[in-house]
This record gives sequence, C-alpha cells and structure tokens, in this order.
Amino acid sequence: MPIFRSRTLSVTIAHPWTEVYAYASDPRNMHHWAAGLGQDFAPDGDAWAFHDPGGHRIRLTFTPPNIYGVLDHDVFTPTGVVHSTMRVMPNGEGAEVTFLLLQLPGMTDTEFTRDAATVQKDLETLKGILETR
Repeated sequence: MPIFRSRTLSVTIAHPWTEVYAYASDPRNMHHWAAGLGQDFAPDGDAWAFHDPGGHRIRLTFTPPNIYGVLDHDVFTPTGVVHSTMRVMPNGEGAEVTFLLLQLPGMTDTEFTRDAATVQKDLETLKGILETR
C-alpha cells in the first residue's frame, strides 16, 4: 500500500475538551460546523446521510462513543470509502482538535489544497461555536 501525502490540520478551542468531543461527535450538530462536508444531514439506519457540495448522496459512520476523544469516521462516496482520522484532545483547560487529511490517488494538488482549506474552515467554525457557548 502506498504512503500518501498528508496534512494535519488543527485548532485550539478554549472550551473543555470533553464538551468539545460531545458536541463534535453528535451528528445532529454537523450541519452547524461541517458545512464543507455537506448539507441535509439525516439519520440513515446506523449511519448518517447527507448531500456533498456536488449534490451526491453520501453516507457517514462514526467510531462508537469513547473516552479517548476519537472521532474517526468513514465517508461512503459514489467512488469508494474514505476513512477520516479526527481527534479531540485535552489542552490545559481547553481542547485541541486535529484532522489528518490524506491526498488520495487521483486527487490533484489543487484539490488537496482546497480540501485542506475547507477542513480548516470547518474546524474554525467549530471553535467559534464552542467558544461562544
């Protein structure tokens, strides 16, 4: 298996990490902070479904709730499954949220850069929501 180019994106949030995890791990909140991923989030059996920015119906499953802040999720697209690695970690009295973005086969450098900017914007939106609570 090849090794992919990667970028770790992160944001520091001045809010207790356990509350950040609880909010971010609840798919009902995704439309508030993960607009870059898609719209129209709705339960779909053991997953969540939504429409990506291109209008495709996508399914999403999260890792089970856990005490470690793991928010990994699988995104089922028309072309395959993308495993996304995300963590919420303690940082003093706040939280550090990280997302590992991989440049998968067929993804151009321009698309990779665009995806990184989209994910970073979503993380900044999450920060804004939680720091104003």
